[in-house]
Amino acid sequence: MRTCNLIALLAGSLLLTGNALADRPGSDWISIEDALSKARAAGYTELHKIEADNDGYWEGEGLKQDGRLYEFRIDGKSGQVLRDQLED
Repeated sequence: MRTCNLIALLAGSLLLTGNALADRPGSDWISIEDALSKARAAGYTELHKIEADNDGYWEGEGLKQDGRLYEFRIDGKSGQVLRDQLED
């Protein structure tokens, strides 16, 4: 239940902040909730950021089990994790 509340809060805050400047997901993209699920399945235990970009990806960053900061890129249409690397 707490995870669902966190997802709803994160999704809501992303929609409310910077709407005029933020890139928007395409109508044929996976939902932000699905993108968050894909990130968790890739090992993210804490997500700090996720946003749509103009190149067709959900991009974000967060912590994994080792406590280090990683960044990810998820294909907006397929949901495939295309990048999963330590943040520089």
